[in-house]
Amino acid sequence: MRGPAGRGGWQTGPVSSESNENAPVDSPFRHESSARDEAPQYVLPLVVRIEKAAPPARTDALETAARAVLTLLSDERALGEGEDEGEWAAAVRDWQDARIRKVVRRARGAEWRRACALPGITVTGHGPLPRTPPAHDDAPSLPATASSVAEVRVFPPVPLDGWPKELAKLQVSGTDLDDPAPPPPADPAHPVLWLSPGLAMSAGKAMAQAGHGAQLAWWELSETDRAAWRDAGFPLCVRTPDAARWRELTAAGLPVVRDAGFTEIAAGSCTVVADHPALRR
Repeated sequence: MRGPAGRGGWQTGPVSSESNENAPVDSPFRHESSARDEAPQYVLPLVVRIEKAAPPARTDALETAARAVLTLLSDERALGEGEDEGEWAAAVRDWQDARIRKVVRRARGAEWRRACALPGITVTGHGPLPRTPPAHDDAPSLPATASSVAEVRVFPPVPLDGWPKELAKLQVSGTDLDDPAPPPPADPAHPVLWLSPGLAMSAGKAMAQAGHGAQLAWWELSETDRAAWRDAGFPLCVRTPDAARWRELTAAGLPVVRDAGFTEIAAGSCTVVADHPALRR
């Protein structure tokens, strides 16, 4: 069963970061008023663990956030209808029928432990990406990293103004993260969430956008392709292409995320292209 994408849920095909006039009228990512604005608004909370001594690497956090969204969407508690629906299904359905908002907050220490006591799913990353080998033997070596493995906890959607108190007090700011070294090229066999090279986003903002991109890909896939992705553990990469490659991607007919303009960047900006191999067949 397809998600809201089956009802014209997002922009695909050639796009421009200056205009959103070609987006479907009922797109959850459209920044102009639409029928989705009349529905009660929900948000998907994500909390990333950022300890002072060893924060996660940026790319690991982005990829883990995207996998967390997919993990929740495919969880049996978020699926079903009527008597067969899971305990989170109604909230997920209401959230998907309105704007697909995601907010990333940070936690450490006792804050993280309190967040983990609430119903949700913790997804663990893979740690800092392996460094690209130096081009020659006498190239300077990079310093060792103190980065930890990313941990992101995703919770069932909540009303926009109805966050649990344990999450409401967590900070949105302070999610600036770095990679210890440039990530290697994306694995062409895996889905890739391509971030716009022309937009500067905090790690928290980019994590939410990567989650949007993963969700768009999920909605577009067949049940068979969804099952294969889920059974493989949702492998994916988050990378930033150069400007020429970005232009190619936005014209390739793949799902494109446009920001609603609530934070950091202008409304209508193209932030992510969701490039899943199954969507290129």
